[in-house]
Amino acid sequence: MRTTAFRTALSLVAVGLLAAGCGADAGGSDESEPAPHTRPRALKVAKAWDGSAAAETWRAGFYPLGDPVQLPDDAFHSDADKEAYLTQNFTLRGDLPKTSRKDAKVTWRDGDSLTLPFMGARAAYDELGGSKAPGPRLTVTGAKLGETTLATGRGPATVPAWLFTIEGYDTPLKRVAVSPSKPPKPPIGPVGSLSSELWELGQVVGVAADGRSVTVRAHHGACDDGPAVDVLETNGSVVLSGSMVGTKDGFCTAQLLAKKVTVELDRPLGDRVLLDAFTGRPVRGTE
Repeated sequence: MRTTAFRTALSLVAVGLLAAGCGADAGGSDESEPAPHTRPRALKVAKAWDGSAAAETWRAGFYPLGDPVQLPDDAFHSDADKEAYLTQNFTLRGDLPKTSRKDAKVTWRDGDSLTLPFMGARAAYDELGGSKAPGPRLTVTGAKLGETTLATGRGPATVPAWLFTIEGYDTPLKRVAVSPSKPPKPPIGPVGSLSSELWELGQVVGVAADGRSVTVRAHHGACDDGPAVDVLETNGSVVLSGSMVGTKDGFCTAQLLAKKVTVELDRPLGDRVLLDAFTGRPVRGTE
């Protein structure tokens, strides 16, 4: 089942009722603290990945850096429609195409391509969500096979997609019709535990058309000024280090919040591996 970027942005993961300061240092002040020193860890992650077998496998596969679901151009017409999408409340009114094809091709701008198992219309519809929860619903009246462009770990690619007709909308909702490749085993492990100096990043929200910026969901707590994302660029990788800034003293609810952060790059991302310093793994798109 897909995980939407919208729900991720609003999610709260409760880890306790009260905490004596959300940062590691409960004796901090209300003033913003300087950014943590993340470079040593980022350098270790880059060194482990650059030139590794895992990096070669990553560049040979299909790893989306964006949501496999692309909304209609005029989405949404109402709060009710948005709620229906977020809660995965869809109704099918009509028939979906049936096909006997078993695989489909993903093609990159340099001409390279990769053949992957094909996802039928029914399976793609099921990925949109089959919630039977009460509340508003979006109605799918049909679908046809087409294609779309999607940011990937090897740059923009043309991928097959099911174009679902949504009642009341002039343009289709697109769902990518192939699944990501199996990720390689990372050559470095994660940081031992969560700390105020380094936090695990969430999903990639998007990559700019020119590849010069990346937007990710970065985590922070309820007692700080928000997340920060530092970047380390090498010829083979871009390592992102997520942290929180401005931790404050006092009691507060201990929550994990998410916020979109856009990181500017010195040069286009290209086929460099986008990595999370905390996990030591590639930052993934929504699946």
